[in-house]
Amino acid sequence: MSDPSHNAGSAERSLGQLVASATAEMSALVHDEIALAKAELRQDVKRGAIGGLAISTAGVFVLFSLPVLSFAAAYGIHNLGLGLAWSFLIVGGAFLLLAAVLGLLAVAKFKKVKPPEKSIASAKATAATLQGVKPHPRPATLQGTVTDAAPAVARSSA
Repeated sequence: MSDPSHNAGSAERSLGQLVASATAEMSALVHDEIALAKAELRQDVKRGAIGGLAISTAGVFVLFSLPVLSFAAAYGIHNLGLGLAWSFLIVGGAFLLLAAVLGLLAVAKFKKVKPPEKSIASAKATAATLQGVKPHPRPATLQGTVTDAAPAVARSSA
């Protein structure tokens, strides 16, 4: 069983202790929410980087297809014995097909990038909780300065 003297001590914590405890817990909550947002954003940045790399690679292949198409026109007839049109279509079509696959991969990766939903929900829940909290009214002895409050405390304890 729990120690009754321990429970009684925790029920009689001073206002300063309560404020310090609330401040520490609020600080920990804010730090945890920031850490959650960083983790979610890091994951989305990674997805975006992969998508960006895929679309960049697709662009490179599209640009490389132009000189390849030129070489295919010049050497295709000699090496394959095909007509000029077939040389253009085979090599250029292969690179454009590869570019299309990489483009679709990039679009799929970009669609998976989402806002940090867990962080937003947590922040909204915290804000809703804090809106319902009302400050505890201060006793008259705490409204003055520290020097004014000391004689009032001394009189109330006598």
